Amino acid sequence: MFRGIGRVAKGRAVRFTLVPKEKEYFRLFSEAAANLEAAAQVLAELMDDFGELKARARQILEYEHVGDKIVHDIVHRLNKTFVTPLDREDIYDLAATIDEILDHIEAAADAMLLYRIAEPTEYAREQAKVIAQATKLLHTGIDNLEKHREDLRECFIEVNRLENEGDRIVREATAGLFDGDMKCTDIIKWKDVYGELESAIDECEHLANIAESIVLKYN
Repeated sequence: MFRGIGRVAKGRAVRFTLVPKEKEYFRLFSEAAANLEAAAQVLAELMDDFGELKARARQILEYEHVGDKIVHDIVHRLNKTFVTPLDREDIYDLAATIDEILDHIEAAADAMLLYRIAEPTEYAREQAKVIAQATKLLHTGIDNLEKHREDLRECFIEVNRLENEGDRIVREATAGLFDGDMKCTDIIKWKDVYGELESAIDECEHLANIAESIVLKYN
């Protein structure tokens, strides 16, 4: 709602604004985070039920299309809005990073389909679980971002811990590629898949850092 011109009370200026802050961004961010978590959950389910690879890869692609539309809406609104509830750079970085995570999830599923991988490795399953856990935390954090609650930092710190776990998994996964009799073609395939999953985890940490900085900035 609009507010009137501020008055001075007891020697202190009371701050008002003539323009209402745009809250629609927070709704769009919540939708984007929910969509991201849903895609990550399908990825984890895919790893546990690989017989449904084609159907689940298609489902992830649909989530990716939904995510693209939400990000487009955010950027379009950003170009039209004079007053924003967060710094314009923060809004853009949040939207772009959510999009990046979703792109890597979709690329990993697509690579497994393209390479006709018969069965996921245990390392890929573990990476997918980390992504599912991290996106769930991010969804919770972004849902409450408008409130700038200090306790949200614990949520984002946990995502950072999960990224460290992801680093451990990918190191072991990479070493495992050269620690047996795996064919060169399979090494190339899995290196690509592990790389996409690792990038998704890294971007989850990036998103957590952006969100945490917003919480600190507005407290």
